[in-house]
Amino acid sequence: MYKAFFGLTDNPFSIAPNPSYLFLSDRHREALAHLMYGLGETGGFVLLTGEVGTGKTTVSRCLLRQLPENTDTAFILNPSLTESELLATLCDELGISYGENPTLKQLTDLISQFLLRNHKAGRNTVMIIDEAQHLRAEVLEQLRLLTNLETDTKKLLQVILIGQPELQHLLKRQELRQLAQRITARYHLLPLTEQEVELYVQHRLRVAGRNEPLFNRGAIKALHRYSGGIPRVINLLCERALMAAYGQNRTPINKQMINAAAEEVLGEKPSRGGRKWAWASAAVIVLAAAATGVWWFSPQLQAYTAEHKTEVNSAEVTVPAPQPQASVANQLLDGAIAQSHNIDNAYAGLFALWGEAPYAGVSACQSAQELGMVCTQQQGSLTQLLNLNYPAVVYLKSEQQLFYGVLVKKQAQQLLLQLNEQQFWVTQTWFEQHFTGTYELLAKKAEGAPTEVSPSASLAQVQWLEDSLARAQQRPARAMSYFDAELEQAIREFQSLHNVTVDGRASASTIALLGLYGAHHGPALVGGQS
Repeated sequence: MYKAFFGLTDNPFSIAPNPSYLFLSDRHREALAHLMYGLGETGGFVLLTGEVGTGKTTVSRCLLRQLPENTDTAFILNPSLTESELLATLCDELGISYGENPTLKQLTDLISQFLLRNHKAGRNTVMIIDEAQHLRAEVLEQLRLLTNLETDTKKLLQVILIGQPELQHLLKRQELRQLAQRITARYHLLPLTEQEVELYVQHRLRVAGRNEPLFNRGAIKALHRYSGGIPRVINLLCERALMAAYGQNRTPINKQMINAAAEEVLGEKPSRGGRKWAWASAAVIVLAAAATGVWWFSPQLQAYTAEHKTEVNSAEVTVPAPQPQASVANQLLDGAIAQSHNIDNAYAGLFALWGEAPYAGVSACQSAQELGMVCTQQQGSLTQLLNLNYPAVVYLKSEQQLFYGVLVKKQAQQLLLQLNEQQFWVTQTWFEQHFTGTYELLAKKAEGAPTEVSPSASLAQVQWLEDSLARAQQRPARAMSYFDAELEQAIREFQSLHNVTVDGRASASTIALLGLYGAHHGPALVGGQS
């Protein structure tokens, strides 16, 4: 309806996962590279996770376009199935015939025969499961058994699991540990930054036939604020704003139009005096500390004085404190969480702990590279993070909303969490209730470590590399006589685990990551700077 008015040949903000509109941010490129790497590896499973609307399905459809012609694919969109139903759906996707009411064994045998024939014919078989967080544990186990069919060098069926962050928690269950160990590549897709939102909007307009900007700077800022960088929400807001601009016969689209679109689409009214609230929050904290010597933190509030430490739970107050202060403390934390949806702000806090500052206009990982550092995204438990003993950007969730903080310190059973320049002591229980299991670390090459270790390096450097990998992988170190294929494979496994480029080379970035497992250097969660 409005296409001719704006000079468009297509609807640029459809929420259908059209690969033609795929915007490859740095994270989207990394996600696609991880999927391609996983398919080229010998393992059976590849994992892609991300919040609702971040573009996981679009990335997977872009992947389908890049698969070699000798690949047969089965794309399953509804995984809420039993074992038999899933295998039957796999047969349907691959064109495998089966009779009425087949047994689980019959379906398994038919699929096994198909995989063997495909392998002999020089063809690959890939199964892609979207919304995989809905898979039942017994269905995942059945998938693992299917991937047991293999040659000496590769699995005959490769499975890509795509889902929301809950999928990571599902795979941590004890009965699925064997499957989790078979994941050769994993990636968590992040929302877009404000700069990427602007590039994303302009990219979609350009694909749809318009090269001139249509959204002014204020509109872009409002888009990022309301959407949290989620492409699907950006599309909904932009679509509604285009309709409003067309109805009013106005261009460009401004902040007021985005505010109106957000109110209609999301039910959100534009906040007023947001900056005043932020300054007021800081003032309340300072005044409370000056007047009472007590710092309040919520929702499991920590009250510290020179003589004692007591805890206040948001649901049950266990310390005699004036109710207005407790109310203010809850509002402070809620306000900090509401302002912590930008991962770049969290990264700025993490860089500061290393005595560095990120560069403007580039991603955090690009800044790290320029500073001679490396960033890595990992999935694991709080215990695993604490064992590394490095501060980290942590992914947290509150009422289904993802937000980011920096885990700064650990003291007894309390954790110091930084949210958008404010710091809160929270209990481990509170943290684990909100922790999604995803965290990101910065690393620098340890003093005395080699710059890189190539196949032609000295025996001492090769042995250093093997010793470091063995320590990181919790296995006995081998006595080395040269840089062999087993050492290269160990490097690849380590790189895959840490979500960096998997090339089997012990480059400076890989050496820096290995330094996380050796003698501690840099800021620490326990014990301070070392």
